[in-house]
Amino acid sequence: MKKNTIDIITMGCSKNLVDSELLMKQFEANGYHCVHDSKRPQGEIAVINTCGFIEDAKQESIDTILEFVQRKQEGRLKKLYVMGCLSQRYQKELEKEIPEVDKFYGKFNYKQLLGELGKADVPSCDGHRHLTTPRHYAYVKIAEGCDRHCAYCAIPIITGKHVSRPKEEILQEVRDMVAEGVKEFQIIAQELTYYGIDLDGKHHITDLISDMADIPGVKWIRLHYAYPNQFPMDLLDVMREKENVCSYLDIALQHISDHMLTRMRRHVSKQETMELIKQLRERVPGIHIRTTLMVGFPGETEEDFAELMEFVRWARFERMGAFAYSEEEGTYSAIHYEDDVPQEVKQKRLDQLMALQQDISAEIEAEKVGQKMKVIVDRKEGDYYIARSEFCSPEVDPEVLIKADKRLRVGQFYQVRITSSDEFDLYAEFV
Repeated sequence: MKKNTIDIITMGCSKNLVDSELLMKQFEANGYHCVHDSKRPQGEIAVINTCGFIEDAKQESIDTILEFVQRKQEGRLKKLYVMGCLSQRYQKELEKEIPEVDKFYGKFNYKQLLGELGKADVPSCDGHRHLTTPRHYAYVKIAEGCDRHCAYCAIPIITGKHVSRPKEEILQEVRDMVAEGVKEFQIIAQELTYYGIDLDGKHHITDLISDMADIPGVKWIRLHYAYPNQFPMDLLDVMREKENVCSYLDIALQHISDHMLTRMRRHVSKQETMELIKQLRERVPGIHIRTTLMVGFPGETEEDFAELMEFVRWARFERMGAFAYSEEEGTYSAIHYEDDVPQEVKQKRLDQLMALQQDISAEIEAEKVGQKMKVIVDRKEGDYYIARSEFCSPEVDPEVLIKADKRLRVGQFYQVRITSSDEFDLYAEFV
């Protein structure tokens, strides 16, 4: 057990990761040494930042807490704290069920943990983070919460209403990170395109991204978690015209049949969705669209699923994830609908959808063979340097594997030629 060492474990999404990084900076300003997601935790204090999004994520968070409880019982840990989405939502229940945890914090009051340890918030660190990502890229969270009340989603229950961060604060954060060597920025929020609406009723995402792109040293900006309803079309002009705004958009669509979209309370129709995809492709040539789809939502018929499959064939998404519906207590669908699609049907539909996407992805990646591409190197693994193009977000997307014949530097950009592909990854040679 290492004195003055804190192990921070982050579950769930990159939005949680940003919170962990903010907390780590404060701890370090108070003289602690922080280790993130260690394979062999050795600190005398542990902080678990939990996820409460879907059943699997909740279970994983609870299992992790119990694992650290055991360490504490064995005398290998002095203090255990829990924060994040799960404890925001279930604090009272968790306190009762797992009394061995020293204190539970929610998603927004975790800075009080410093006081618990007899330390103070260091104002000069506010807004600064200890980056846990490779030095050349970082996540930038531009808002918290969500005003969309989709039938299946517990996030508004956990995080509350959408709150945009002040634009100048975000731009200053980006400038500070550029000064520290960050070149690539993944812009994240629960609902990116809603940015600014809570401030004055208008979309401000386009101005924000445009101003961010003008900061010297910002090489790539990538946009995550847009919403199809009332999409701000002028954002596409910025994407097309600013060279450092990647031709990449992560936009969760969930389904396509009007029957499902209405039941899911998505406030968008099939026709509007298809029109939006046409516009994305016309106005940003070469754009790579990442989406997320859901199968097995209450009331999903074979016809609805067939329509979804047909849509995926038509849209040919470059990147796609999918998951089976899981009922979340307190959500509209848990209160008003019966979870009536059997688990084995959900699984079968999910498998069929992902098999279709695998074929589409393989075809799209194969079309890139012979092309020259600009990539950034993330790391070296065995005989390969692992890199990404502007069409690949870290952690979730295909990578570009470059044979390590020549020494390349992590965090540098290179021109490569694509030599071959498989279902998800590309292979390249240095040009």
